[in-house]
Amino acid sequence: MQSVIVDKIASVAIDAELSKEIRVAANIPAEEGVLIAVEILNNKSRYNTLELTSGRMAALKRGDVIVGALGHRKALFGYSGHLPEAVAPGDVLQILNLGGVIGVCDSINPTQGPPFDCRVLGVVLEFPYLGQRVGRPARAGARELLSPAPPAATTVPVLAIAGTCMNSGKTAAAAAIISRFAHNGLTIDAFKATGVALRRDVLAMEDAGARNIAIFSDFGVVCTTAVNAPALTRLLLNSLAAQKPAVIVFELGDGLLGSFGV
Repeated sequence: MQSVIVDKIASVAIDAELSKEIRVAANIPAEEGVLIAVEILNNKSRYNTLELTSGRMAALKRGDVIVGALGHRKALFGYSGHLPEAVAPGDVLQILNLGGVIGVCDSINPTQGPPFDCRVLGVVLEFPYLGQRVGRPARAGARELLSPAPPAATTVPVLAIAGTCMNSGKTAAAAAIISRFAHNGLTIDAFKATGVALRRDVLAMEDAGARNIAIFSDFGVVCTTAVNAPALTRLLLNSLAAQKPAVIVFELGDGLLGSFGV
């Protein structure tokens, strides 16, 4: 175990509530959602920012030490990559998205250039036991993904927004609808059910007037699939319905043509 000072903490790690000084270890579980510390190895002029836990976008540069989460991504217009079978300090992985998902890049979008390469420093440790210096690997998400999830049961009106693919205007539509509902005095809760971990879209819904927001990464899932998307959607729907809003608006991130389980 060693101490590391980090420059930036990705939004995928928001629930871990990390400080700038963290403890890392060499024994890294190669599992989705495990938080790791890495050092950025190259500079980029495009797709070169990271969403922080504050929601701000910060430019990355060579030498930055950041915290992100192991995971995969299969994107139509972004980087695609897979979770490595094993991870050890010194391994070189790639940053797959703006929210801090880290894996082995399989394909790139030429308009965005090659991804950031990063050298693994270690797994981020958390210390849940008061008075004991016994660390365990920190993970994305504050809640457990139940399997199978209970059926969605609510009398609250629900408006779901889906599209053919990413960047088709779903979030803009959701924000416009939420804003109009809020202007008419309705209490709106909103969530994002599928996609890859990035809080930008639900923050836009909050800015538009949503009272409560949620996203699938709250359950430690950094990228949805056809296997987990239905359960995640039901859990998010039930949790917000329990807050008794007038309307729930949710976005199915990515699209019908992708592999995120829409």
